[in-house]
This record gives sequence, C-alpha cells and structure tokens, in this order.
Amino acid sequence: MPLIFLPRSQLLWVRVAALLCTCVAFSVVAHGGYLPGFFIGDWCIFCWAFGFAVTLLVLLVEAFGAQARAPVSWADFPVTVASYAGLLCLSASILFPLYFLRDRSFRDDTRGYRVTSVVFSCLATLAYAVEVSLVRARPGEVAGYMATVPGLLKVGQTSVACVIFLLVSEPVTYGGHAALECCIAVYCICFILSMCVVIMCVGGCTGYLPVPLPKFLSVYGLLAVAAYLAATILWPVFQFGKNSSRGKPDRSLIAVAVLTAVNFLLYLADLALSARLVFVSV
Repeated sequence: MPLIFLPRSQLLWVRVAALLCTCVAFSVVAHGGYLPGFFIGDWCIFCWAFGFAVTLLVLLVEAFGAQARAPVSWADFPVTVASYAGLLCLSASILFPLYFLRDRSFRDDTRGYRVTSVVFSCLATLAYAVEVSLVRARPGEVAGYMATVPGLLKVGQTSVACVIFLLVSEPVTYGGHAALECCIAVYCICFILSMCVVIMCVGGCTGYLPVPLPKFLSVYGLLAVAAYLAATILWPVFQFGKNSSRGKPDRSLIAVAVLTAVNFLLYLADLALSARLVFVSV
C-alpha cells in the first residue's frame, strides 16, 4: 500500500511550487529590481513575503504533524492563508507592472529582474488558485466555514478593501467632501467586521458570539450590501461628477470605483449564499 495518497501529494507539490515562486519573486526584485521609495513597491514585496511565510508555516506544521497542537482551526487556516496569499499575489501581479514596467529609463538588467518577479508572481497566483481548488469544500462535504464559498468570499472582500486603502492613502484622495469620507467609513467598517469573522472562524471562537453565526452573517451581509451600494454610487459621483474639483480622473480613483463595485458584488453574493448555508465548524 502506498504511503502517500495522490491528492495529498498533489497538494504538497502545489504548496512547494507556491513557496518557490514567492521566494523567487521577492528575492529577485530585492536583489536587482531597484524599487524607488514608493509604497506600491513595498506592497508588492509584502504580498510575496506574506505568501512565502504562510506557505512555509503550513508545510512545517503538516510535516511535523502538529495540526492538533496548533492554536487555530486547521480546517480553516490553510485554505484561508492560501486564499489571502493568492489574492495578494494577484494584486502584486497587476500593480507591479503598471507602476514599474512602464518606465523604460532603467537599465535592461533592472527591467529583466522586474519582469522575472512579475512572471513568478503570476505563477505563484496560479499555484495558490490550484491549492484553494484542492482544499475548498465540495457540495455536501462537512468542512470549516472558511473552506466554503461564503468563507472564501470574506477573504475576497477584505483583500479588495486592502487594495482600496492602498490606492486612496497616498496621496489622500477622499478629503474635501463628506460623501467621500462616508465611502471610506464604509470600506473601514465592512473590512473590520469581515476580518473579525475570518479571525473568529480561524481561531474557532464563533461560539462566543451572542447570536448564532449564520444569523449574524445574514444581518451583517444585508447591511454591508446596502452600505456598499451607497459607496458604489457616491464615489464616482463625487470624484468624477460635476461636484468634483478634480480635472482629469486619476487612474487610482478609477480603480477604486471599479473595486468598490467588485466588493458590492462580492457582498451581494455572500448575502445570497450565507442566508441558506449550513456548515459544521471543526
């Protein structure tokens, strides 16, 4: 009888591939990519370093069989960190070339380092997507909440909010009008609450809620959909409409408008699924 089952072997090699790709991505750009003091570069390096660190942690815990001694729910932790790592690497794969490959004033070797980082970032994103597809819950399976579609949607919601915060923070693009500040409040409040749900599920603390988790998720999902609907309308109206004091719209502001609409759709799908989902916390 073989000692290693094929599905587990597939998962192991996918994680090793993600580990190597993220390692190459941030190592190459740190060695010769020459990123000027710009927050987008720091964000991309963080994304690749985060993926490398959490993947290495998961591999070590499973290699030593320490899942039962981990202070988290192991039914939720690996799929959660893989989802975050995949989405962060995806954001780095998009933002890095937009900000660092359009400038042709650098030497060919510097540009080569940057291109290499983007290629391995895309490969890491693909590896994490495969990992999530291998470990996510199938219909009818008993699994932790974070392995279900609503749990993965929570990861998507918080990841999109992180990119929104990144785009509006430097320079600050929401001052000057109360409606824009309300949009930022929506992003912050929904991010905090969604992140709290993720932390409680991964930490196995959902039993401490004063109400059952499915009921809390349904009520919160309804409020989040309404709030994001308002933000989806207000942000473009007051950034690009006649009430705006800006000239030509900046690409970052357009990206925020698109991401706000994306998060609205994620919360809408989450509400529809959470209203009828039955899951078992492990």
